[in-house]
Amino acid sequence: MTGLSHAVSVTSAGASPLDLLMVLFGLSLIPLLAVAATSFTRIIVVLGLVRASLGTPGLPPNSVIAALAIMLSVVIMSPTLTRIRVEVIAPYAQHRITTSTALQRGSDVLKRFMLRQTRAADIRVFERYARGGSAGGAEDQDVRRNPPLSVVAPAFMVSELRAAFAMGFAFALPFAAIDIVVAAVMMSLGMFMVSPTTIALPLKLLLFIASDGWSVVCGALIQSFR
Repeated sequence: MTGLSHAVSVTSAGASPLDLLMVLFGLSLIPLLAVAATSFTRIIVVLGLVRASLGTPGLPPNSVIAALAIMLSVVIMSPTLTRIRVEVIAPYAQHRITTSTALQRGSDVLKRFMLRQTRAADIRVFERYARGGSAGGAEDQDVRRNPPLSVVAPAFMVSELRAAFAMGFAFALPFAAIDIVVAAVMMSLGMFMVSPTTIALPLKLLLFIASDGWSVVCGALIQSFR
């Protein structure tokens, strides 16, 4: 408690109450930003779809899937996080920029990352909603060139979900083919008392292991980000 009080007093000495309020507000948004403004959403959805395609909804456990998604997100986001540390955190810690400037710089760095992953069509959709369906003018052209974060963030989430489901569909096709073939063979042999899943699951696991599935999935996820 003494150390925390000392840290608070030191921070208070160099910042106004408004700055401290903005810092606390920014810290409260970190969990939301970790999900909504990073690569975490695409990764966790793809890993979940791969697990469902294998036919093992409980394995790997949710904690393992989440931990793998966090580690892959750190790898993918490392250039962006390094830029934030150099351009935002270091100058702010040295009191060379204000809190509002730091938040603006940090949001700009994140926005550049999100724009690289976001489809132009999704940005246009949310720009139209932000304008209330009004006709485009000179100001709207400026918005298209530099859309605000309130437009980029939801467009980024939609693009991430679309990319995640597209990748999940591609990974699920081989396993779906195995399910279909196994079910057709068992029906032709009259084996109605045996569940097709009992035969298909070992075959799908064998295919996944033989193709080094986890490395393929993780490599494809990392390479899918620009």
